[in-house]
Amino acid sequence: MAYYRSRSGIGVAGLIYILIGIFVAWDRGYLNADLLRRIASALAAIFLWFLVLLGADLHITA
Repeated sequence: MAYYRSRSGIGVAGLIYILIGIFVAWDRGYLNADLLRRIASALAAIFLWFLVLLGADLHITA
């Protein structure tokens, strides 16, 4: 009896699709450096919330 394992995650084609989408969004002005800094700051605050409670400033500046 054969057992099949399902793969989780995205494949190479999915990764290429996402990368092309990011490039097109950047090229058309939907993404910019300020937006990426704000997203990075928000992610840092989410994952390092305990530092925020201790008073750390996690805003990423240029």
